[in-house]
Amino acid sequence: MELPLVVGVDGSDGSLLAVDWAADEAARHGPPLRVVHASPWERYEESLPTVSRERSSQRVLAEHIAASAAERAQRRHPDLKVSADTLPADAVSALLRESENASVLVTGSRGRGAVKGALLGSVGLEVAARSACPVVVVRGDQAGLAGTHDRVLLGLKDLGTSTEAVWFAFREAEARDGELDVVHAVSADPAEQAAGGDKPSAAFDTLVAEAAAEHPRVRVRRTTVAGPAGKVLADRSAAADLVVVGARRDAGTHRLGGVPRHLLHHAACPVAVVPQRA
Repeated sequence: MELPLVVGVDGSDGSLLAVDWAADEAARHGPPLRVVHASPWERYEESLPTVSRERSSQRVLAEHIAASAAERAQRRHPDLKVSADTLPADAVSALLRESENASVLVTGSRGRGAVKGALLGSVGLEVAARSACPVVVVRGDQAGLAGTHDRVLLGLKDLGTSTEAVWFAFREAEARDGELDVVHAVSADPAEQAAGGDKPSAAFDTLVAEAAAEHPRVRVRRTTVAGPAGKVLADRSAAADLVVVGARRDAGTHRLGGVPRHLLHHAACPVAVVPQRA
């Protein structure tokens, strides 16, 4: 059975943008779209009399948020298979469980909290750091959200974090019939450059060549840029529809690296964090 693309919603404007992006992505790749809203409404229903058949207002609200988001996706792509569900749990726990049976997990970058400019609080960061599947956080300017650049940006670091990200990025570029901008950021320090410690390795060349052979329609541009990787990729994201980076998944480690964290706060387009098991 084909794994669904899952989008988490909370009723905010940011999550509605995520629904639009996820619906477009599902229509582009073909999997069904699953819309989920997490809310611990069960605790409120426990306070109702045992003979009551009423649903709590929190549960009614949760079901409305999920159903209206699914209806929005269906209107956007009438032929898309869309389902909606409410999950009686906190957002992080619910989305991490969903990631175990999803092709991609999509969230918005701004939640319903008081700090409008903040990333979905700890939810977006924790999910990106711990998800079992690739996570896309939908953020950026109007052009980046609209997907008008026909370009996917891939940030390379090392084989320990980037192998799965390379294949994911090629699939995304091919689905968009666009260009793949492969960027390797190296130190601006002349001494470190002379040592060659952070230059792209032959193993990277082989990996990119193998992926390119599997996706011959993708136009590939490779660039080595001096500077901090997070800033380099954030700057170049202004001309991309999606920026892709890898993240290591070590047992017991639930921290997100500095480059993905920087992009989740500053990229001008949606950010895909692709996990790679150690």
